[in-house]
Amino acid sequence: MDLHADQIQGFFDIPTDNVYARPVIIGDLWKHRPENLTIVSPDVGAVVRARSIAEQLEAQFAIVDKRRPRPNVAEVMNVIGDVEGRTCVFIDDIVDTASTLCEAAQVLSQKGALAVKAYCTHPVLSGNAIERINDSTMDELVVCNSINLSEKAQKCNKIRQLDVSQLIGEAIRRISIGDSVSSIFVD
Repeated sequence: MDLHADQIQGFFDIPTDNVYARPVIIGDLWKHRPENLTIVSPDVGAVVRARSIAEQLEAQFAIVDKRRPRPNVAEVMNVIGDVEGRTCVFIDDIVDTASTLCEAAQVLSQKGALAVKAYCTHPVLSGNAIERINDSTMDELVVCNSINLSEKAQKCNKIRQLDVSQLIGEAIRRISIGDSVSSIFVD
């Protein structure tokens, strides 16, 4: 689900389908759609995913420009796009230490964002991620149940989990009857 890079499919010696969490995330965003929504890519690697969701939701789009001096360390350099007076929602595939996400949330808040949320498919949440999230300016982190949340993460008031079981079940059903899995994700 939401492979970090599409090239990963090439490492399998059996047919593989990348199941995207996008329908579940978009459904939740429509359900909880805030006024003045801006979808934000937390880095250049997530631009295609985030821009596509922004277009589908007819929302504004922004990008956080950052650099990584070493692994798991990121420095936010700039914000490309207008976030002042907006509810900003990051879209990404994975949240690990949450350092980058929390730092980017702080920058968006300093630039005048009314609220900052994030949707991430895979909640790795390693190290002090939960403490960082609790101490951050981020209002909510919405994750999928592709990875079990730790007991500590389950108790965090800022974390909400979406269920992807129906999406995975539908992909399995389509595979078993020879239907297209990719048609699930067509706009």
